[in-house]
Amino acid sequence: MNLTRCEGYAQCAFLAPDVFRMHGAEALVYDAAPDDAQRDRVLRAAAACPVQAIMVDGIGAREASAPATLSVTPPVPAGPSGRWRDAAVEAFRRDGHIVIVGASLAGLRAGAVLRRDGFTGSLTMIGDEPYQPYDRPALSKQVLDGWVAPDHTELPLRSELDARWRLGVPAVGLDLAGRQVRLANGDAVGFDRVLIATGTRARPWFNDTEAALDGVFVLRTRDDAAGLQRRLAERPGRVLVIGAGFTGSEVASACRSRDLPVTVVERGPAPLVGALGGVIGAVAGDLQREHGVDLRCGVTVTRLEGDGDGRLRRAHLSDGTTLDAEVAVVALGAVRNTEWLRGSGLAVGPWGVGCDAGCRAFDVNGVTTEDVFVAGDVARFPHPLYDYQFLALEHWGNAVTQAEVAAHNMISVPPDRWPHLATPVFWSSQFGTNIKSVGVPTFADEVVIAQGSPATRRFVAVYGYQGRVTAAVGFNHGKWLEFYAGMIEAAAPFPPDFRAVDQPGDRQPVPARMPDRKSRDYEATVVVTGHDPSERRAELIYHR
Repeated sequence: MNLTRCEGYAQCAFLAPDVFRMHGAEALVYDAAPDDAQRDRVLRAAAACPVQAIMVDGIGAREASAPATLSVTPPVPAGPSGRWRDAAVEAFRRDGHIVIVGASLAGLRAGAVLRRDGFTGSLTMIGDEPYQPYDRPALSKQVLDGWVAPDHTELPLRSELDARWRLGVPAVGLDLAGRQVRLANGDAVGFDRVLIATGTRARPWFNDTEAALDGVFVLRTRDDAAGLQRRLAERPGRVLVIGAGFTGSEVASACRSRDLPVTVVERGPAPLVGALGGVIGAVAGDLQREHGVDLRCGVTVTRLEGDGDGRLRRAHLSDGTTLDAEVAVVALGAVRNTEWLRGSGLAVGPWGVGCDAGCRAFDVNGVTTEDVFVAGDVARFPHPLYDYQFLALEHWGNAVTQAEVAAHNMISVPPDRWPHLATPVFWSSQFGTNIKSVGVPTFADEVVIAQGSPATRRFVAVYGYQGRVTAAVGFNHGKWLEFYAGMIEAAAPFPPDFRAVDQPGDRQPVPARMPDRKSRDYEATVVVTGHDPSERRAELIYHR
């Protein structure tokens, strides 16, 4: 299900109610692996979807998720050089060996596009988990509320890749000179071209002893979700959620749907403030309180306390109070999986893997490579819509579209390569509300309510930066986001001046109240050596 396209029309929920369900006005949840008895209903639902957001297993056709901004340049011109390059690319498509490190959404999508676009060579998929690729957004939604089993989150397209799967063995090194990926079991996998799609992992609790207490969880993997779901089913007396980003807020929503007492502790002034700013974050805070969440902002958890048997019993907060809790979910963001690339010669660090808009990785000197590509959460790339600033987006839609671009470029001559120019899209379902954004809200200094009203929890907020529209966020107003995406791509003036459905009387912009993005000097430092231009080289120095 491509929820970046879904607009909540609910035709699927009417036609296949055992597979698709609506939570509230627009928030859709679904079972990604229904049994065969539901097949006909799912096919009818897919045919009826007004925006064609339902993907049934198969890779025969280009899905609607392909970025609309992509285009193919004219063929390589005739001549000796063009003929040679075409012949080399065709030989690579036929006999080359591509390795994809990261067997999740981006890696799977890239593999599917490679096969769809004519790559018949050897394809190896490497993943650190023992499972076939699965859909992570469902873990904090359908799985935690008990509707979908953890093993019903697998992604389609696996059987059509004709790939060699190396699952359950993480990559530990990349040898560019030897063209090999080194694995934890001592094996080495050779490649002609490699795609890095290793994504992120949950940021752990800072104290290892406290993190090991029975009842302390993170949520990133299928096993994480299965363990937390089992504990929630035992109906703990109180659940503590540490962090009110999207994951933490969705966990709190799942707890309240089970009628479990839940306390959310957030160091910022409101939930989602790091992604949406203080103005819209305050609306999200009101939404949580309305649904019975004990929301505590402006404080942190300083210590988790266990009993004599190693079970979580209490949390100590920075305001001097304590909180009894049997379950704590640490939702403090993500860490990009780049450690295995240290010493590879690539530009890698806690920020991700640097690459150009064509998904080609940078080496440590900032020079693009020709045989190493990057896609998904781990990629850091420049986006022209945002002053060519480097973005690292942990979004489902970005993983899909960037993987498509990377796969296409891996098997194309340079003139035929695509840039990754898709407008970022993100969604979250929490407390019966569908929150969907287009653009990058954090790249803004002002915000205005363009449609609806925050008081009704049904509105569109438009963000602007220095007089142009840069993002829009809808609460249960997802049907309008495509229009605002067009405004972002056209650099429309901010504040927007147009007549709209459900237009409020006062459309006065206010400061978006984005958090201060101070750069942090930690873990990786670049040192430049040499004097003459021919000698100048960069080196990454890692420290804590």
